[in-house]
Amino acid sequence: MSIKKFQKELKAGEAFFISNSSNIHYFANFTGTNGQIFVTAKKAFLLTDFRYVRVAQKVLPKVISLIETKKSLAEELNKLIKKEKIQAVYFESTDLSHHRFEALKKNLNAKFLPKVMLPEKFRVIKTPEELKLLTKAQRIAEKVFIEVRKNLKPGKTEEQIAWEIEMLGHEFGADTISFPAIVGFGANSGSPHHQNSNKKLKKGDMVLIDMGMKYQGYCSDMTRMIFTKKPTDLEAKIYNIVLDAQLEAIKHLKAGVKGSTGDAWSRDLIKKAGYGDTFGHSLGHGIGLDVHELPYLSTGFDQPIPEGTVVTVEPGIYLENSFGVRIEDMVLVKRNNVVNLTNIPKRLKDCIFPLS
Repeated sequence: MSIKKFQKELKAGEAFFISNSSNIHYFANFTGTNGQIFVTAKKAFLLTDFRYVRVAQKVLPKVISLIETKKSLAEELNKLIKKEKIQAVYFESTDLSHHRFEALKKNLNAKFLPKVMLPEKFRVIKTPEELKLLTKAQRIAEKVFIEVRKNLKPGKTEEQIAWEIEMLGHEFGADTISFPAIVGFGANSGSPHHQNSNKKLKKGDMVLIDMGMKYQGYCSDMTRMIFTKKPTDLEAKIYNIVLDAQLEAIKHLKAGVKGSTGDAWSRDLIKKAGYGDTFGHSLGHGIGLDVHELPYLSTGFDQPIPEGTVVTVEPGIYLENSFGVRIEDMVLVKRNNVVNLTNIPKRLKDCIFPLS
């Protein structure tokens, strides 16, 4: 993504200080642990230390100049502020730590002002190359999931399976995991973001696996249920309600739909089934360089979802001290529909894998 579009948001005398690592990756193709972008209406600079100079020289787009920081960050920024005649510097208020904010505010020779999510909005619509990377990340995740499912055995712990997911991801070509996998056996599946434990898998346990892989910086995210015996009537009922709720949203979702409307399609169906109080999280979120990013399918997100966005659709029902069901796919939002990027089958009969 060229930073030139971002520069159109700035007026003469204004600059933006980008500190978020994903935004730096997006605009500068730089992934070092120490780097910041300083953008004005006409120029852009990456500031980093001597450890990353050679790397930055290879990856930076021509429109971004490299500055090797030899003094404090504030001193280096003040040089640019003076040279470019900057009166106001905006910063990412959702990223910058309070300590760093106070240090820069105290020492910069310009107003230091917060902005919320401005760089992120340029990441919402995915380019064809980004879509290839997101799809590749998902294909690796699916390959991992199938292998993990095949290797399920009584006695394995949630933590062991989570570690297996990470190891297989590397083996199959992922950079790393998108996030620590969530593995819940039995009643543990009833906690939406369960913390993996040493609980051992038993024959008959229901298994929830929420996992994703990262490929060349781009994330995937998928949740599937595995039944290690024929589901009970209640388990089958809950599973099919969640599946119907997901399919309802996927059926109607398209460009221009508000995030809150998308959320309501699933939420209303779950409420009508009598389980509204058990669906406590949002329906979905954007995904790209971060596993959670703009836009959102949630009750409080009243902005339209643009064409070219990739979002998750993940309704759930969680019965405390009993079990929970969540089904999650990644979909590409098109003008009149969506394209599902997730290939793992999800009909109830496709999720039954009795343990030997």
